[in-house]
Amino acid sequence: MSRWLITGASGMLATELLGRLKAEGEAAIAFGRDELDLRDAPAVHHLVSACRPDIVVNCAAWTAVDDAETREAEALAVNGHGVRALAEACGRLGARMIQPSTDYVFDGTALNPYPEDAPTCPVNAYGRTKLAGERAVLEVLPDTGYVVRTAWLYGATGKNFVRTIAGIEKARETLDVVDDQLGQPTWVGDLAGWITELGRADAPPGVYHATNSGQTSWYGFAREIFTLIGADPERISPVSSKEFPRPAPRPAYSVLGHDRWSRAGLSPMRDWREALRESDVLVNG
Repeated sequence: MSRWLITGASGMLATELLGRLKAEGEAAIAFGRDELDLRDAPAVHHLVSACRPDIVVNCAAWTAVDDAETREAEALAVNGHGVRALAEACGRLGARMIQPSTDYVFDGTALNPYPEDAPTCPVNAYGRTKLAGERAVLEVLPDTGYVVRTAWLYGATGKNFVRTIAGIEKARETLDVVDDQLGQPTWVGDLAGWITELGRADAPPGVYHATNSGQTSWYGFAREIFTLIGADPERISPVSSKEFPRPAPRPAYSVLGHDRWSRAGLSPMRDWREALRESDVLVNG
């Protein structure tokens, strides 16, 4: 049995992952920011050394995408420098490290799913800081470091698109949703399962993509949510991103390929519609 350490304890992914590991009898502990602040490198080294984990999953991150545009140094302190400190602590122990990352490391100009080795080119500050974290893990832990890129994550807890749309349905007769950004809605329950599998597997280190398969737009995603909760999807209208300007630009195409995952002999990733239907989000959200 491996000893797991999870950072970002209060977040959606950490909560799901910790529950899954404990339910499966694994030795797992999670720390929140009050207990483990990635910006405090000496504290990071001390805590990791004291816990002596076999596997560290870093779910702690600056995730405020728009705020990062004007506070990039603060975001980088967590997503870049903090990740490096954690990777160095893992290196001293010989622990494996799994670093969740994002589709935002790509520029969104592709026409086909991005393979794991596609050139990166973030279009916003958040993406740049997450890419810095990726590079830190791969540089510091070339033999025991894993980067797991995901996208459009949702779950039964925390702020996410599924819960937002389900709530809006009760409050508005109609709504407009962006239809010119394509990606892969990904249920956090599936992602937690994939990370658990990767941690247990004898898979080569490096970059992996972990999203539900298929693709849709935010508009298509919203229509599916409406359908599943028994609402009329015709109440939703498609609009362009220009009608909803945001401080941070978003990549127009965020579909990720899973070839390296498949080559490692890991479980196939099911379609996003199936995951949404079987998730507990629309029941409990």
